[in-house]
Amino acid sequence: MSGNANKFSFLNSKTIHIIILVAVGILCYSNTFNVPFQWDDIDLIEDYPIVRDLSYFSEPSKASHLDSYGALINRYIGYLTFALNYKIHGLDVTGYHIANVSIHVINAVLVYIFVILTFKTPFFSESHLLARSKLIAFFSALFFVSHPIQTEAVTYIFQRLASLVTMFYLLSMLCYIKYRLLHTEGSNSSGKTYILRFRAFCWWLSASVLFAVLAMKTKENAFTLPFIIALYEFSFFNGQIKGRLIRLVPILLTLLIIPLSMVDFDRAQANIITMVVDAARGERRISRPDYLFTQFRVIVTYMRLLFLPVNQNIDYDYPVFHSFFNPQVFLSFIFLFSAFCFAVYLFYRSRITDHGLRLTAFGIFWFFITLSVESSVIPIPMIINEYRVYLPSVGMFSGIIAGSFLMIKKFRSGHVQTFILSFLVVITLIFSYTSYSRNTVWGSQKSLWEDVVKKSPNRARSYYNLGCMYLTEGLMDKAKENFQIALKLRPDFADAHTNLGIAYRGEGMIDKAIEHYFTALKLKPGDADIYNNIGNALRIKGMTDKAIEYYLTAVKLKPDDADTYKNLGDVFGTKDLPDKAAEYYSISLRLAPDVADTHFKLGNIYYKKRLFKDARRELEIALILKPDLLQARHLLSQMYK
Repeated sequence: MSGNANKFSFLNSKTIHIIILVAVGILCYSNTFNVPFQWDDIDLIEDYPIVRDLSYFSEPSKASHLDSYGALINRYIGYLTFALNYKIHGLDVTGYHIANVSIHVINAVLVYIFVILTFKTPFFSESHLLARSKLIAFFSALFFVSHPIQTEAVTYIFQRLASLVTMFYLLSMLCYIKYRLLHTEGSNSSGKTYILRFRAFCWWLSASVLFAVLAMKTKENAFTLPFIIALYEFSFFNGQIKGRLIRLVPILLTLLIIPLSMVDFDRAQANIITMVVDAARGERRISRPDYLFTQFRVIVTYMRLLFLPVNQNIDYDYPVFHSFFNPQVFLSFIFLFSAFCFAVYLFYRSRITDHGLRLTAFGIFWFFITLSVESSVIPIPMIINEYRVYLPSVGMFSGIIAGSFLMIKKFRSGHVQTFILSFLVVITLIFSYTSYSRNTVWGSQKSLWEDVVKKSPNRARSYYNLGCMYLTEGLMDKAKENFQIALKLRPDFADAHTNLGIAYRGEGMIDKAIEHYFTALKLKPGDADIYNNIGNALRIKGMTDKAIEYYLTAVKLKPDDADTYKNLGDVFGTKDLPDKAAEYYSISLRLAPDVADTHFKLGNIYYKKRLFKDARRELEIALILKPDLLQARHLLSQMYK
């Protein structure tokens, strides 16, 4: 580069690039390390049996009776990372956030390397953009790491699945590119050099397949990876079609992984669907055509958010469209079709004009293909989620930045070059500030759901989740107010009735609570949590035998619910049946081993039965988990006298 470009020459150092990427990533998310578990984090991490017990990952069949079995089988790697976090950090959120931010920063570096390697492919050997390849890679990665749309995939702990699958996805891509570059460089090699290169070929190809497997066992949208690699092969490498297809065979075979993970279709697939529906908490079910029509509009929203990230929301109040000829749907389709045709045109033009157009075309194709699993004809209860754009954004950002540098080449003006580079720096600063600001909204459940209520005032679930937050804090009046608003907006909202019942129970209005529980049960007859809550209310009224009936129904419906087993232990304890109580406390602790109160109660039973060794064990664990548990400390002191 020359002229005014020298003003930015310091940016041509790869080391400086990586240092800046890491620094920007950490700064953007520096206020997230104490963000509490939010929304599905509670159900799918904090209270999830497979996260609490690492043994399920060494022997998955042990979880075959659990509702979470489908998640374990289909998203094994993703949940393994949560289980390791839990093993090391328990419920301390800092460790989870360090992992999430680290993955995001690593992904930014991988995006940088991906673009660098792309410019080393045969297609770009004579490109005018080759001299600017490091800057294109740097700004592509910089946009990726700083853009506020990524906050949901990074700050929302459970959506680590989106960033983790992207990491394996990119690693598989990079290993494949290295494999192909070695093959290209070594086409004329012979003798010992050829043998060494052959070993390197095998290593890089094996690594690519391995990372593809890890991606597909993290999240289902990795199914698109072999298609993206095939597209990359035919976009940037040369050779006979037959030979290139043969080289792709190991990667293409990974397409079988996700279908084979669902060999037990009735169980594994049903459990995945149940998990997603439960996570959505009352989200409506949508037909395939309606979902497809709506996604045309949703994808346009995603594109708008990439260019203008304002009014971000964790729970959009998004309309469902029922006709392709609805003006919003039809115009969105025309826009998306035009964008796709534009990519085809750029792809064609790149053969006869500047090769840089090929990267922009590839980026647009990447965006559409990687989004296809979640934004096509497969209905997902939540219509729109920002974290779904995390992987697609890689292609979009690299394409946008490549296009920007093509403008620099076209105008051949130092002033234009300075202006565009300065503009990219300013945009990065704006993105970084916006990401940091967006992360402050995630700082508490209260700020997050108040933000949602403000942006989605007609969304019943928004008020429901705000009510849940107030319920957790013991603010019963505010909790009831929000649950009642939710029920006005959606009278058949069973979970709102259930939690309204819990609020009334907290105020001692047991009959009113039971009334709402039974209303919820009519709306959602197979819900184990409702049976558990009815059991709690009946126990307060002294109807212990009836309470046991409801608890037993609850554990039959949901055999991995530690709380219900604990409640059974409590009720049998009040009936002076210590052996039965100990049995249910033990089951509860197998499912949730870090509940101090359950350890204390089991230890108390052992103490009364004069099983002092067992009693000491349980009481000591209780004190480790909760050092200020004075009752446990008192019992231990009695035994040590």
